Amino acid sequence: MPKPAYVKNGLRLIKGPNPGNEHRVRALQHDLRALGYLRKGIDGDFGSGTHKAIMALQYDLLHNHGDSTRSDGSAPIAIGDFNKGRVTEINGELDQNLAACVVDLMDCEEFPKIPRADDPRQENRDFVQQMAAMKSKKVPIPFLMAILKQESGLSHFNVPRPGDDDTFVIVGLDTNASEKFIVTSRGYGAGQYTLFHHPPTPKEHESYIKDWKKNLKHAIDELRGKFDHFVNGPTGSTRADDRQQEAGDGPLRFCKYDEADPRYLNDCRQCAREVGSTDIEDGVTRLHPGTRHVFKPTQYYAKASYQAVPTRKNFECDWPYAIRRYNGSGINSYHYQARILLNLKKI
Repeated sequence: MPKPAYVKNGLRLIKGPNPGNEHRVRALQHDLRALGYLRKGIDGDFGSGTHKAIMALQYDLLHNHGDSTRSDGSAPIAIGDFNKGRVTEINGELDQNLAACVVDLMDCEEFPKIPRADDPRQENRDFVQQMAAMKSKKVPIPFLMAILKQESGLSHFNVPRPGDDDTFVIVGLDTNASEKFIVTSRGYGAGQYTLFHHPPTPKEHESYIKDWKKNLKHAIDELRGKFDHFVNGPTGSTRADDRQQEAGDGPLRFCKYDEADPRYLNDCRQCAREVGSTDIEDGVTRLHPGTRHVFKPTQYYAKASYQAVPTRKNFECDWPYAIRRYNGSGINSYHYQARILLNLKKI
């Protein structure tokens, strides 16, 4: 294969203008995106996103030994093994030592690369159309669509702006470390299937990243798991506090309609419009009736006021609580819940 454009004796690419080297920046961005370090953008502009992507890669070349930051297994390779003493600092700049590391990673067959689409707009359109037509007895598809609207904009592939070549699968980069360039987990595709090791295994790549249908299946299983095990469980960590306060600890409520009714797990948008609405006010509205904690901005949510949110306690099912647990727990999950319920009215 020909050498990438960013491989050139003496070449150094830095944040800001790189006159005459925009095509080299673009080639670098392509490979950083394929390797899962650049969130988005293949446009030849060496901005803050590319700068942080390089810092994240430099960090991994120094510190990533293939371990998980949680407990989801090890990566198939250790990024650190590709350093070979060539990278010694984290500065967000590309020199030829780092360029050689990028080439070696791109050439490694055990490192699954992020897929891209020839026509991402059509791929995403097919995804939405097929999802909207789905009938499921495991989860209410409208609720799931409202979740994926928040997670990925109901898209599996990035649709670039003019002048941008990024048609890769959408990847969310979480930086929950002291240094915000360190990527601690990645969410892949429409359902933002999350891995806490990097790179993915070939099986994970095939099952959750490459094919949006398999990615969607995982999202369905994940939502059903939250409903079954994290809304009305036997312990504090497996119960939803808002559900306990507003609906008690009785049996889980799957749907207000009988299974033979065509509205069963399907008419959620209408339900969202019929339950009334609640205005959430920053610093005033409590997360649920049994707490003193109120809505306030967080690292992930800059605003804490929401208008006309469907009133969760008036739903005759427990999916409004399950969607919050899909995001975990704590104040961020209540922000998430409010946004999903707002999405539900529009799906």
